[in-house]
Amino acid sequence: MNKSALKTFATNARRELLKKVEARAMKIGITEDNIKKADIESSDAIFIDGRQLSKEEKIQRDRLIDRIGQIGFKRVMEEVAYTWFNRFTALRFMEVNDYLPTKVRVLSSSNAGSTEPDMMKEALSLDLDLDKEYIYALKMNNNSEELFKYLIIKHCNDLNRYMPFMFETIDDYTEILFPEGLLATDSFVRQMTNTEIIPEDNWSKVEVIGWLYQYYIAEEKDRVIKAKKKYKTEEIPFATQLFTPNWIVRYMVQNSLGRYWIESHPEHRDLLEDWEFYLENANPGLDVDDNLAPFINKELKVEEIKCFDPSMGSGHILVYMFDVFYEIYSKSGYIEREIPRLIIENNLYGLDIDDRAYQLACFSVVMKALQYNRRFLRSIERDGLILNLASIQETNILTNEDIAYIAGENIGKRYDDTKEFIKQFIDGKTIGSLVNVDHFPQDFLYERLTFIQNNPASDLFEEGLREKALLLLPNLIKQAKLLYQKYTCTITNPPYIGYKFLNEKLKKFIDENYPNYGTDLFSVFIKFVQSCTEDNGQIGLVTPYAWMFIKNYEILRTDLIRDRTISSLIQLEPNAFETAAVPVCTFTLRNYSVNVPGEYIRLLDFKGINIQEIKVKEAIQNSDVSYRYTVSDKVFVEIPGKRFAYWISKRFRRLFIESEILDTVIEISGSQNITGNNKKYLRNFWEVELQKIKEKRWSLYSKGGDYRKWFGNIELVVDWSEAGRAFYKNNPTSNLLDKQYWHREGITYNGVSLRGFTVRWVSNVIYDKGGPTLHVNDEELQYYILALLNTKIASTVISIFNPTPNTQVNDIKYIPFIPTEDKDLKSRIVSLAKDSIKIAKKDWDEFENSIDFEVSPLLKYKTETGLIKDSFDEWKAVKKQDFLQLKENEESLNKLFIDIYNLSEDFTPDVDDEDIILHTPDLERDIRNFISYAVGCILGRYSIDIPGVVYAGGQFDLSKYKSFPVSNDGILPVFQDDHLDNDIVTRFVEFVRITFGESNLNENLDFITNALGRTERETPKERLGKYFTTEFYNDHMGIFNTRGRRTPIYWLFSSGRQKAFNSLVYIHRYDKTTLSRMRTDYLHEYQIRLEAERKNHLNVIEGDSTAKEISNAKKELKVLDKKIEELKEYDEKLHHMADMQIEMDLDEGVIANYEIFKGLVAKI
Repeated sequence: MNKSALKTFATNARRELLKKVEARAMKIGITEDNIKKADIESSDAIFIDGRQLSKEEKIQRDRLIDRIGQIGFKRVMEEVAYTWFNRFTALRFMEVNDYLPTKVRVLSSSNAGSTEPDMMKEALSLDLDLDKEYIYALKMNNNSEELFKYLIIKHCNDLNRYMPFMFETIDDYTEILFPEGLLATDSFVRQMTNTEIIPEDNWSKVEVIGWLYQYYIAEEKDRVIKAKKKYKTEEIPFATQLFTPNWIVRYMVQNSLGRYWIESHPEHRDLLEDWEFYLENANPGLDVDDNLAPFINKELKVEEIKCFDPSMGSGHILVYMFDVFYEIYSKSGYIEREIPRLIIENNLYGLDIDDRAYQLACFSVVMKALQYNRRFLRSIERDGLILNLASIQETNILTNEDIAYIAGENIGKRYDDTKEFIKQFIDGKTIGSLVNVDHFPQDFLYERLTFIQNNPASDLFEEGLREKALLLLPNLIKQAKLLYQKYTCTITNPPYIGYKFLNEKLKKFIDENYPNYGTDLFSVFIKFVQSCTEDNGQIGLVTPYAWMFIKNYEILRTDLIRDRTISSLIQLEPNAFETAAVPVCTFTLRNYSVNVPGEYIRLLDFKGINIQEIKVKEAIQNSDVSYRYTVSDKVFVEIPGKRFAYWISKRFRRLFIESEILDTVIEISGSQNITGNNKKYLRNFWEVELQKIKEKRWSLYSKGGDYRKWFGNIELVVDWSEAGRAFYKNNPTSNLLDKQYWHREGITYNGVSLRGFTVRWVSNVIYDKGGPTLHVNDEELQYYILALLNTKIASTVISIFNPTPNTQVNDIKYIPFIPTEDKDLKSRIVSLAKDSIKIAKKDWDEFENSIDFEVSPLLKYKTETGLIKDSFDEWKAVKKQDFLQLKENEESLNKLFIDIYNLSEDFTPDVDDEDIILHTPDLERDIRNFISYAVGCILGRYSIDIPGVVYAGGQFDLSKYKSFPVSNDGILPVFQDDHLDNDIVTRFVEFVRITFGESNLNENLDFITNALGRTERETPKERLGKYFTTEFYNDHMGIFNTRGRRTPIYWLFSSGRQKAFNSLVYIHRYDKTTLSRMRTDYLHEYQIRLEAERKNHLNVIEGDSTAKEISNAKKELKVLDKKIEELKEYDEKLHHMADMQIEMDLDEGVIANYEIFKGLVAKI
């Protein structure tokens, strides 16, 4: 099945249908903003904008207006659009599979060369109730559109006999909004029937209906979820509708319904041959059989089994239940043609809050019956059909008068019973299947329904009451019956909505009815399905796997371990469920507690959607694979928080009981520092004066960051002035770090990390909540713990406690801690930790976003040859050695702690290369970084005579720049050609000459510019000119950038689109005269040169030059004139700003100061 094509089709179909339905509404005078009154109105017709509407159309229009009054224009348009989409997809499915009663294709042709639907060719001979004269007239007038509409409506009305849930008799407002233009070559109907877009074999299985619906609502689903707001009632179906992958459906049904039957009827074990996802106990035996015996009914008959999907969506799970039931019925000797009806009427039960999905679920089940009995529609026509499926309706619109009418009295027991019954379904569209049906006077309600059906109203008022009762009461009785009874098996993919996105009504209901389970709606459903399943029943679910580990779900885990039994569970790789944005597991439960182990499959190491199913089958066929485990869920009580860490060994589990915990030997920096206003109080360290950091006016700040081990991620500084600290202490949304932890050495980690848990050594900083820190008073013990926390053991424990990106303090506290009494071993561990920190710090400091950066690695590793190429090779060799050494260190530490913890059964010491977090040499990146360092030397931030930052505020000292002269004023003009003597290209070439030697200059420039992607036609200086004018500033903003916050320190003053004038200014050297100097010393000089260049071009044009020379001169003059004009405008702006003599306060940060010069500087 080409799901990509289906998604594109369904998405475009929705857009088209909405547009066309709204266009039809406009034609009858209805828009979102206005409903026109009729120009002329009579008993037979009305006129809207001069167009006559018949009596039937008038009725339909009035119904449309009423519906808009109830739910609004947009929702009605959406409702009509999806109704027609459902009908057309249903017709397409039926025609491809030859299920239509007429046996004639309605949307396509059986003749491959024809685009005209067969029904239109054979219109006069169709076995339908047709007005043949009308058809003949339409054909004679070539009115294909109207004929198509007429025949589609007739087919839908005919199918109403069999499937009224999908094909309501079309005499309502959906007819008057029938979309036009559906025979056009680009219409969604043509796209749907184009076999090059959607091959016909895609329609062979009814699952295609579910996928199409999933994709049809995809845009609305994305809109609702991205809004990150509480979901309105009408948005819940969009937010929660997920089409479950086929293999997961098969797994759930086979291991719940299938297990229930096989354990009751072991003589039917040969059914397992076709159940490829059935997870049988790896070590079955007499104990298992004896333990299960009290819960097995050997006399069980298949027609007694009730299977329920309380969030059935489009019916995917129900459809596969049908398949399994059919196998069981066949094995039990039932007559094949009778089986489909038996399944539908006895075995399949379902609910949903979404009317659209309900239609599709009913349709899918009937189509599945047709697959097994092609005469099933005749059976329905003859005997009817009881479908135990419903879309939950709510009773908010019912008044006391409605209740009295239904009850047959306005006071008394019958009235009270009716009111109590109806009250249960208030907000039913919000609460859905969770509705508590405690009061269900079934016999009385059936009696009243029969009475209302058989007795007409006595007056117009009562007619309104009767109409409402007949519309709602049958549905209320049906859904009450479904919710009141219990089921043998409950199998579902429940809705996933986090507590903060629940609307107030749903939140209130959950708080009152599921107070310990409301972290997410799916966890409420885990609890709910247990209550609606029989005591010896089976349950199948697919949910986010957060419930297995996170503290918020501990009560749920406790209940499951105590009262239920996991029979099987598959934990998918986090990105493997294509329709869900969360990592999921699928599992089956016995709805009772029994001493029988469960089967678990862990797929986290197998990346990708397609590999999941393959690996599950492998594990089922071979129980000895390394990722399958047989575990009783009762052992999880040994793990703190009763986490479902099924894959760890018995020894590992015992550690949690027998060992100390880390909390006994560490001190955690309590509630860390919270500024309450990061924009105001945080800066990148390069924004502020270096001396102020040394004096602690600004303090280095640990706030998480990228995935790194051992050392790094210190790029921020926090305002640590008295005023700043007072704000953190007193502001209600802030927090001041306890004084005892200020600038104290410790072990920090990322509060949030997508790649996993790691720690880093840190000192002389303040700790943010995003970089919480552990402290240990004993230095040697500190390094021992640091080493432990960077091992596989610690990261695994953290993933058990909390598999989300958010690591909590308690997750750290409960890590088992085993000290060693072996002094040599402890010394070895401490030495490895220190060496790893040294390597990681060296790596961190080789880049300018480290406050301890000293010099470009290409200069640091300069060889005797004076070639940059050799410097790069030397650095590459050093980095490789560092990488190998750090990998050896980490693997050694893993080995040592695995031995200390006696966990060789659970871990190997190996570390993947991708988990060694060091920068890998990258020629292009490192050349660009070298150029950045060179610009820093030109502008005075660095000096090749002194390592590290030489100037970042304070008194500027020219004597520190002896070997390579620094810019006198912190201004560096940037041109693609050498227009000025101190242009950036000239200065950079000079820098390369001085640092690597005159003799190697050309070869080094070739090497640099080749790394930048120089073309064959470019000279090195041309490539450098292009790089500095078009690429350098983006690179610079990439280097001086923390977590998406660009804070350049070499500001690009640029004249505009023509880039006629560009100049870099080092902000720490900026003063109130900088703009004046830029204008007089650089801009004006450049303008004079351009005017001279202009005169030269005019001389060529006006002289006796060749035609080609004149043509070229005119082209260049045109460009030049644009630049000259741009510079005039820029000069005016610069003049205005220069006269203001602006002084910057760098404590305000780059972003605030940059805004002052808006219009003069390039966009960040």
